[in-house]
Amino acid sequence: MGTLYAELDEWKARISELQARLHPSAASTAQAEEAREKARQTYEEAHGAASEASEFTPSPELKRMYREAAKRIHPDLAADHPADRERRTRFMAEANRAYKAGDAETLQRILDEYQDGADALTGEGIGAELIRIIRQISLAKSRLSAIENELAALRKSEIALLKKQAEQSEQEDRDLLAELATAVRERIERAKREYGSLKQERHKPA
Repeated sequence: MGTLYAELDEWKARISELQARLHPSAASTAQAEEAREKARQTYEEAHGAASEASEFTPSPELKRMYREAAKRIHPDLAADHPADRERRTRFMAEANRAYKAGDAETLQRILDEYQDGADALTGEGIGAELIRIIRQISLAKSRLSAIENELAALRKSEIALLKKQAEQSEQEDRDLLAELATAVRERIERAKREYGSLKQERHKPA
């Protein structure tokens, strides 16, 4: 189903782009850009992220870096200092995400940032406390922004909605996936016809 939705969004993007060329305006250009971005996201959901995740095998270097991160950062190694444990927990969570994503560059950055700030953040006094507060605010803002974006994408995702509907249909002895696949294919065909009509309009003599 994901690939069908990706194909449908691709045709929608083509239609919007062609309409923007036929009837240029700020609104039509913005709509075309929006449609193209949605097509890109749907394609990645259907073809990219899932397949990359299933094929991911950490390299020896990435494993080494992750072990190093665990040795330096793990919350169990925290001194008897609440701020130290809190900071280690945040950094370790970021390191886990980077490792699962196979992102060696981010993992190295996390290690460097942790090391650079370790002494100041476990120290005493107004300066150390100010650094702690600034770092906490910055990390909180970054995570909140990321969470909001993820939630918005999930709410808007037709694929997520499809999963929910499929679960509900199990009690009704219906093959919802087959029904939806047929409906999406019909929408693809309509989109193809609309695109063809627009192309003919574009090539009509003035």
